[in-house]
Amino acid sequence: MNEPRKPRRPAFRDPSALEALGERHDPIAELHAAHETAAALLRTGRAAEDPTVTLRLIALVDEVGLATLADLWATRPARSLPGALYRLYVLREGVRHDPTGVAREYEAGIRFTEPNHAVAGADPAGPDEVVRVADEILQGAFRGDFAVALERAAAFAHVVAAGRADVTAGMPAVVGAGRLQSFAADLTAAAALWRAGELR
Repeated sequence: MNEPRKPRRPAFRDPSALEALGERHDPIAELHAAHETAAALLRTGRAAEDPTVTLRLIALVDEVGLATLADLWATRPARSLPGALYRLYVLREGVRHDPTGVAREYEAGIRFTEPNHAVAGADPAGPDEVVRVADEILQGAFRGDFAVALERAAAFAHVVAAGRADVTAGMPAVVGAGRLQSFAADLTAAAALWRAGELR
């Protein structure tokens, strides 16, 4: 009959041995990194005199990939600076991924959301126009009034959501339209926070 084994005392490990086991998760550092990178990106874009800098910032996702921005910003609240910037890039990426589908939904949504269409400004509502508007929204974030860019993105999302609910069949379309409506509400709230000096 085997005797029960005595529990072993925990072994002391050298810090270098712990580092070799893998990267440690530091949520506070990640939180700071998200907010600092978003603020630095916006500050750089708004201070740049060179239009090529703005174009590079607009195309940032093309260069680093949406997954990289998601790692930095996606876990932050929607109504924070990194959350709002992330949503602007997601909106642009969604439009570029399926400009024909987005244009069809946008055009269908106009009759339900005329005031939002006036703010968003995709006219006529073709694939080239929705791509242009998505780029203009990000350009406005870096070169114009950031709150206006957020409101324009919200208006665009409202129109597409209304059109998606009208012309695209199936539960995924309904869920997607609802998600876009929440997206738009968050962008509108972020614009109000920016104007109040409270979007961080």
